[in-house]
Amino acid sequence: MKTKIPFLDLKEINQRHRQRLHSALDRVLDSGWFVLGNEVEKFEREFAKYCGVKNCVGVANGLEALHLTLRAWQIGLGDEVIVPSNTYIATWLAVTHSGAVPIPVEPDKETLNIDPEKIEAAITSRTRAIIPVHLYGQTCDMDPINVIAKRHGLKVLEDAAQSHGGTYKNKKAGNLGDAAGFSFYPGKNLGALGDAGCVTTNDDFLADRIRLMRNYGSSVKYFNEVVGFNSRLDELQAAFLSEKLTFLDDDNQRRTEIAKLYMSSLKNVPNLILPKVISGSKSAWHLFVIQHPDRDKLVIKLNELGIGTLIHYPLAPHLQKAYESKADPYRKQPIAEKLQSKVLSLPIGPTMSIKTAKIVCNAIQQTLQK
Repeated sequence: MKTKIPFLDLKEINQRHRQRLHSALDRVLDSGWFVLGNEVEKFEREFAKYCGVKNCVGVANGLEALHLTLRAWQIGLGDEVIVPSNTYIATWLAVTHSGAVPIPVEPDKETLNIDPEKIEAAITSRTRAIIPVHLYGQTCDMDPINVIAKRHGLKVLEDAAQSHGGTYKNKKAGNLGDAAGFSFYPGKNLGALGDAGCVTTNDDFLADRIRLMRNYGSSVKYFNEVVGFNSRLDELQAAFLSEKLTFLDDDNQRRTEIAKLYMSSLKNVPNLILPKVISGSKSAWHLFVIQHPDRDKLVIKLNELGIGTLIHYPLAPHLQKAYESKADPYRKQPIAEKLQSKVLSLPIGPTMSIKTAKIVCNAIQQTLQK
């Protein structure tokens, strides 16, 4: 029988918590309160504590977490924000929705995260902020980024959508800049059962501003202080997230075990490039991304063997149709463009067994060592 290894089995992941999730649903139903109530406040307290920050503000999704933070900083028309050229488009969209212009900076060729050494050359008199993305679960090299930001008077907004529990020099993602945006999309390390997100920050004024903006610009019902948005974390999703947060570190540990197996088993495969984790950083291993010049052939072979893979990401943001009319600031991004033809994400997740990971390794070895 053909092996079937899904890229990520969300059903299996959430079935582990079936009783807890049902209890959370009953709790919300019994309360009769469904928007911005005790469950949201509870999760905000717990996740703030987990990240080691003073404030967590629940919002509708990860994109809105970034967008509302930029708006709260009054970043908008005429401003520029530094973003990675190698990232999911949501990072760019948050900047565009604020009215500012995303200015891409190429990644470090080893970590694939934004290269701190390239940031300063992209800064102009219009630059207001830097958004380092902790891509695939590994935190960016934040010390030099924060030094550059301080030197130029810029805000640092972490895009921590893929790095729940990742650390940099013993501090968790979400506590490495002025603020951070998280996504709790179902496939994330800490995933809701729908869309959800939050902002974490030690800035009380910023947190209060985002709380206002997420709720139509209102702190008192029917009285609106600013032009706000409807971007609220639902009570039900908050209740689910609180139940699952308890297991995040254990889930990340299983991901780490799988990543270690991949690293040791695949290190001698010809032309295969494995992830690079910087010193002092502990990846959350949201994704395990390899590179190979014959990526497409490898995908076909693994698919024939029943092994699921994904490509993160097949087309860089600056090449997307959404940005083709805004091409001038972006020009060519050669490193990001080369990556899109070589990267491949292997199966990794908290319910994946070591035995299954070994099957993946054997399949790759047999395919690429012929």
